[in-house]
Amino acid sequence: MNINLVRSALFFGCLILLVSATALAQSDEANFTLSTGVGFTSGTYGGDEDIEDLYVPVTGSVDLGKVAFRLTVPYLSVRAPEGTVIGPDGQPVPGSGDMNTESGLGDVIAGVTVFDVIKSRRLGFVMDLTGKIKFGTADVDKGLGTGENDYSLQAEFYKFAGQFTWMGSVGYKLRGAPADVELNDVLLASIGGTYRVSPETGFGLSFDYRESAIPDYASIQELTGFVSRRIGDSWRIHMYAFTGFSDSSPDLGIGFSVNRAL
Repeated sequence: MNINLVRSALFFGCLILLVSATALAQSDEANFTLSTGVGFTSGTYGGDEDIEDLYVPVTGSVDLGKVAFRLTVPYLSVRAPEGTVIGPDGQPVPGSGDMNTESGLGDVIAGVTVFDVIKSRRLGFVMDLTGKIKFGTADVDKGLGTGENDYSLQAEFYKFAGQFTWMGSVGYKLRGAPADVELNDVLLASIGGTYRVSPETGFGLSFDYRESAIPDYASIQELTGFVSRRIGDSWRIHMYAFTGFSDSSPDLGIGFSVNRAL
């Protein structure tokens, strides 16, 4: 298979999706949201020392009813052995030097989601489609990223059953290839559910699986619990905690985000 051709096809497919979705949404009213938060993860990732990662994203989104666009600009701070590289999906490749802290701009992510690509009112089922481009903006010399762009396409499924909603997703991510580094394209999948306690509050659980982009490394497997609370008409707070089940996963992660509808 010509992998460069596949990469180009996915990239232009995302562009076509973007243009088509925009045309579908021209008559819908735009809703703008700004969000930020803090995420912290810690783990050895197969090394000897804990690697600690502080992630502070700022995300702007516009929802046009049938389609939504998002742009995330993150700040990243990593305490790790010297020589550590933050690889794809934030998966560190541990170094072996003295402990060191590096920080700066992380990888900027642009995404577009088309809602209700498949919809059945009778079955209470919908499927959305999301395309993302991760730009390699993180500093390679500091070990904060690979310096390459990644492209992904993912289908997201929802089954509504009263106050409970089943969730699942499956997708594929194409990796940019840094010089002298072999990275694999990977399968993404998740399954979980949410329960709405009230119109304002919900909580849920999800299991995420991602093949490792780094050859001979274990797949990433994480279990996440979360709670979301709406405050008034404009604010929403989301808190989460997760743990990993492989050497490629963090031992612990916690965080929160705050959303403001503009």
